[in-house]
Amino acid sequence: MAPKKSKTSWKDVKVKLTDLSDTELIKLIHDLYVSDKNNQHILHARFDLGDDVLGPYKATIHRWLWPDFGQDTSVGRAKKAIADYKNAGGQSNGLAELMVFYCEQATGFIDSIALEDETYFDALIVMFENALDTISTLPLKKAQSYSDRLENVRHLCHRFGYGVGDEMDELLANYGARS
Repeated sequence: MAPKKSKTSWKDVKVKLTDLSDTELIKLIHDLYVSDKNNQHILHARFDLGDDVLGPYKATIHRWLWPDFGQDTSVGRAKKAIADYKNAGGQSNGLAELMVFYCEQATGFIDSIALEDETYFDALIVMFENALDTISTLPLKKAQSYSDRLENVRHLCHRFGYGVGDEMDELLANYGARS
């Protein structure tokens, strides 16, 4: 019987990376960069490169929260775009922008088609709270523009019923108490 092979892990890769020279490491990163758009997005986000670092992440959020007619929604895939940006080492300001954008897209979609999906509502409320937490770490001037946008989201959500606007009121009250 052949010996059982263990799974290769990051630890194994890390050991190999320590053997590379700076030139070899840069070549490896280049090869990864040209091989996959997602790798490009990660590096652009990590180093804040380009005019629209958030564009690919916003496009993904929009696609899954406000799809074209006949396409499915996916809260999980929209949230994954935000997690991908965060894991890429994205900036707090960019993270706040993506979270607020998520709230705006979800609210716009609900309003445009009169969506009545409790899971979608719940995810919106969770993201609203996450956005509040994230913007509380930003300088006041920057945080204010995001707060204003979330206030617009909250205001629109009162039209939906299902307690969505009320829960956002409570979150804002709690957020104000923490500031």
